[in-house]
Amino acid sequence: LDVFTSSGIYIQVMDAEGTVYSRSANLGAATLPRDEATWRELQAGRTTRQDFRVGGTRLRVLSVPLVLEDGQMAGVLQVGASLWEVDMILQRLLTILVGGSLLAVVVSMLLGIWLARTALKPIDEITQTALRISHAEDLHQRLPAPAVQDEVGRLTDTFNEMLGRLENLFETQKRLVADVSHELRTPLTTIRGNIDLLRRGAAEDREAREEALKAIEAETLRMSRMVSDLLLLARADAGFPLERKPVELDTLLLEVYRQALLLSDGVKVHLGHEDQAVVLGDADRLRQALVNLVDNALKYTPPGGEVRLSLYRDQDWVRVEVQDTGIGIAPEDLPHIFERFYRADRARGSSGGTGLGLSIADWIAKAHGGQITVKSKVGQGSTFTLWLPLWKREAKAEGPHRPPPARPRPTAEEENA
Repeated sequence: LDVFTSSGIYIQVMDAEGTVYSRSANLGAATLPRDEATWRELQAGRTTRQDFRVGGTRLRVLSVPLVLEDGQMAGVLQVGASLWEVDMILQRLLTILVGGSLLAVVVSMLLGIWLARTALKPIDEITQTALRISHAEDLHQRLPAPAVQDEVGRLTDTFNEMLGRLENLFETQKRLVADVSHELRTPLTTIRGNIDLLRRGAAEDREAREEALKAIEAETLRMSRMVSDLLLLARADAGFPLERKPVELDTLLLEVYRQALLLSDGVKVHLGHEDQAVVLGDADRLRQALVNLVDNALKYTPPGGEVRLSLYRDQDWVRVEVQDTGIGIAPEDLPHIFERFYRADRARGSSGGTGLGLSIADWIAKAHGGQITVKSKVGQGSTFTLWLPLWKREAKAEGPHRPPPARPRPTAEEENA
């Protein structure tokens, strides 16, 4: 048997009773183990394989029954192999796996920290810039333009756009406060001056008293109109809903024409082409928009000039034209005429208005799904066109009117063409 053995291979032969008949010399006085279950399998003629632990060493024992020709078991051949080397390899592999896993976790954590800092660095720069802007109250600052249009780049662009809108909002607010202060200063000064005049003895003079009271009344009415206009624009900014009812625009235009005749003050007012048209909207607000456009035309048309009102149906649209032969609007002023409190005083002189009429008319037009376009030439007059969607009775079942087509306001070159 020793011929077939080695340092890790053990051989043992047992007879049919389980007594060890022979064994390899490297077993010494020891024997390969067996149990009752294994012995029953061997007696049934089946080969078995089992792992046993002997003296702290694992052995894998293969037991083969030795069967005679008549089927009787004559003995058992057992071959045992030490699993010490296998166990050592498995132990080393386990050590490598555990150590490698721990190292991988540490490396992954360090790499994750580095990647997180690298990825969040642009966001930290955005935060620092926002803090600087907040502390300095300087909305003119902007974040550097991103080199790559990734998520952080889009965030930077969005932040810059938000800063631009905030800057415009604050500038508009400052300008509004300054304009309101300026507009209120003049009537208040006039009222205070006339009150002082009455205190100094003008109250005894009937003509002087009447003139002072008329001036006070006129300035009071002007301030009341300004406050009403500001309140209306504030409600518009808050999304105040308009009443929606069918309005006969030709009838409304006729009413505005009759009112314009009373306000003409030497200006010839004509009613031009007038189609029948019905729009869906708020009759009071539409009247206000038309009155504001007509009032604007009368203010800037000298006596002897003309103002013409016309109404046209243009496919799905209705357009109301207010044409005057007044002093016109300079090209550089055209983009700003719908801004609140804007008046092109250099070109058009002082009108005594509040500078809110066109802003209100523009809001009313947009609230009705329309718009106002302007054509003007200095010294020849202006034409303001109010576009409104035509209301059709059968359109009630079809839902709301489709949005207006893109009608960009003309450029300065187109206005002077």
